[in-house]
Amino acid sequence: MPDKDLAQRQCTPCQGGEQPLGGDVLADLAGRLDGWRVVDEHHLERQFRTKDFRSALTLVNRIGELAEQQGHHPDLDLGWGRVQVTLYTHKIDGLSENDFILAAKIDQL
Repeated sequence: MPDKDLAQRQCTPCQGGEQPLGGDVLADLAGRLDGWRVVDEHHLERQFRTKDFRSALTLVNRIGELAEQQGHHPDLDLGWGRVQVTLYTHKIDGLSENDFILAAKIDQL
């Protein structure tokens, strides 16, 4: 179940210059998401399974619309019956709170 507190928040523009999340703060935020994996304290990953290509494409488009609304854009890998989502903040080459907010919002789709 998505973290409703995170899902209700809005992504804020990253100006760069901040440090990527790590340690206890990263562990706390990661514990608030289901199904997402933190990889090397650098990015979040989750794979969604769908019944066919059309359903996967629909999910990609819904995630894309959400990303545009939030001004925070994941990497999306589309295949037959699957969508792989990778989230990190490019300006800091690591994880920020925005990544967790967007992950929680994606879980609500």
